[in-house]
This record gives sequence, structure tokens and C-alpha cells, in this order.
Amino acid sequence: MHDARMHTGNPRCVVNCSAYDHRGQRRDIVLDEIAEAMADREVRFVWVGLYQPEEALLEQLQATFDLHDLAVEDAHNAHQRSKIEGYGGSLFIALRTAQRVDDAIGFGETQIFVGERYFITVRHGASISYAPARARMEREPELLHHGPGAALYAVLDMIVDNYQPIVDEFDTELNLLERDILGETFHPRVVRRLYTLKRELTRLRMSVSPLQDLLGQLSRTRHALIDDDIQPYFRDVHDHVLRMNEITDMLREMLTAAVSTNLSLVTVQQGETVKRLGAWAALLAAPTLITSWYGMNFVHMPELDERYAYAALIGVVSLTSYALYRLFRRAGWL
Repeated sequence: MHDARMHTGNPRCVVNCSAYDHRGQRRDIVLDEIAEAMADREVRFVWVGLYQPEEALLEQLQATFDLHDLAVEDAHNAHQRSKIEGYGGSLFIALRTAQRVDDAIGFGETQIFVGERYFITVRHGASISYAPARARMEREPELLHHGPGAALYAVLDMIVDNYQPIVDEFDTELNLLERDILGETFHPRVVRRLYTLKRELTRLRMSVSPLQDLLGQLSRTRHALIDDDIQPYFRDVHDHVLRMNEITDMLREMLTAAVSTNLSLVTVQQGETVKRLGAWAALLAAPTLITSWYGMNFVHMPELDERYAYAALIGVVSLTSYALYRLFRRAGWL
């Protein structure tokens, strides 16, 4: 990320920098104006949105908002497990996000700093802007009055909602593959796609599952940043996560069963093919065995001098082959 400035005066990695007053009115500011905005008691809180910022920018925000060293280090390094940490009167939250990117699922991370008068999001990887969450808060000023806690709810709700269409796509694709899965013909393409779906679904579950504990803490634990009026909203998001996790578990079980079913059907089909080949091999073995006797060049073979020996031999071969054919037909091998 280079140091080129946008027309707002902020670096390119600064997606949003706004100050909200007690009436819910927004005022866009530059990073250098944050300290002045924080000194203004009319400002309820400052919302800063970053995408893959440089370390120097995080250090600047750390000095401005007195962020904890460990939280800033985690936000810069990314690749963190989902967690929630309390540092004095502030919260640090790390979680994973997922987006559909070019017919595949892209996974990213978001780190969130929440204080009494600030709300900071740091995005890495596949993650869309939280502008829709900000727009929702501005349309619902009764939520915005609850400050950074309400902003945290809006962002978490958006993250969870973004998982829903991905899970729906898994369900739709699995239903489309059902005909090929239950077919008796082996299709490497189907098996490869099932494996890819299961791998992506496992990664998705690793992103969704930790949100249960994270949102459970926010919905149950009393904190100065989350008042009693906004806490039920976190419980609602928690319910959505529980349902999402149940759906992903169900889809993973269905995918596992689909792979096993497909392989079982293929094995059965291969067994049927082997039986047919064995039956035809036996049918060919009988006349081959009989006629091979006459290729041994023995002089004294009594049947050679008989008038109808050749016709009798043909009859014996035909009857033997017919008897074997009926036997294998009755056994279901042919």
C-alpha cells in the first residue's frame, strides 16, 4: 500500500472515517482531525474503517485511541483465531469473514476495536466494506444512540448475514449433484467436486463455529460498552449463528454420506461388471478346453475315426455352453 492520498485526505487503506454526534448526524473527517473530534463533547463516537493498513497507520491510531499493544499487533499480523479480548474499558474482537469470489469462496479476517467513543474495523483478505452496516445505523438513529456497541452489533449482523447466501449455494449445488451422485457410473468430476465442496464447507464451519462462543459472550455478559437495550440484538445474531452452524453441520454430513454413497454404488457396479466378465470367460473356457484337446496331435484318438464325431463334438460344445449360459442367467451374472 503506497502513501498516495485520496481526495478526502486519508490514505487509500482508510475506507471510512466519520464522527457521529449525539443526534446521529455523521461528519466525514480525516485521520488528523480525530483528536479534535474526540475533544468535542458533541461527538458521540468516531467510526474508522480500514482495509489492510500499514503498520505505521495502526501505530498512529494506537496513539490516538490508546489501543493496547497486543491488540494492535494482532490487527497488523492478521491470521488470528476468532476471539474476544477485554483491555480495560475497551474490547478487541477478531473473526473470520467469507465472500464469494470468482466461483469460489474467499476467506478474510476482520479485527474490531471498540471503546467508549470509538469503533475501528480492520479488514484483511476477502471482505467487503461495512458501508451497508453504517448506512443501516444511519437509517435507524434509535440504534445509533447506543454508540459503539450498536455499531458492533450492525457489523456482526452483516458478517453473519453474508454467510447465508454461501450456505444456500452449498445446499443448491449439492441438490444439483444428487443425480450424478446416485448414478451407477463413476464420474471423477463428481467426486472431485464433492471433495472441493466438503473442503470449502469445512473451512466455512471453522469460520462460523467460533462465532457461537463470541456472540454468546456478548449476549450474556454485561459490559459498559453494551447496554441492556442493545444486548437483545446480540442474542438475535447469536440465534442466527446457531442456526447457520446447524445447517453447515447438516450439509457436511450430507456431503460425507454423498461421497460414501457414490463410492458404494461405484463398487457395486464394478462388482457387477466383474461378474459379467467372469461369466463370459467361463462360457468361452468350456469350448476352448474341449477343442484344445484336438490340438495335441495325438494319433490314437478314438473319436477321430467315427463318422459323426465332428457333429457330436459340436453338439457337446453347444450343450455345455448353453447349460453354463442358463446357469449364469439364473444366478444374475448375465
